[in-house]
Amino acid sequence: MSDGWLFLTMVACGLVTFLIRLSFIAGGRWLPQGGRFEGFLRYVPPAVLAALIAPDILMRQGQLDVATDNLRMWAALAALLAAWLTRSVLATIAAGMVVLWLLQAMV
Repeated sequence: MSDGWLFLTMVACGLVTFLIRLSFIAGGRWLPQGGRFEGFLRYVPPAVLAALIAPDILMRQGQLDVATDNLRMWAALAALLAAWLTRSVLATIAAGMVVLWLLQAMV
């Protein structure tokens, strides 16, 4: 790929990102208002975070890996438990990391 195409691709990606964000700012007055819509929006950040993290936890070499030897899965389950019990981001991260490090040390 030549440098010209790479530059045009980067500009196009930036423009698309800008237009998507602008659409919510400029067109926000036409979005539905009310508690129900705002209630749906509360689920957007956890859904995006799960979509970003799940492949790293559950995929190994392009294949779904939910076997018992998947250490990242166990660490993620420990982090989920810590999040549920403590509602603390720091405790969630710490629990997941500690469990992963301990399991890696044991293997």
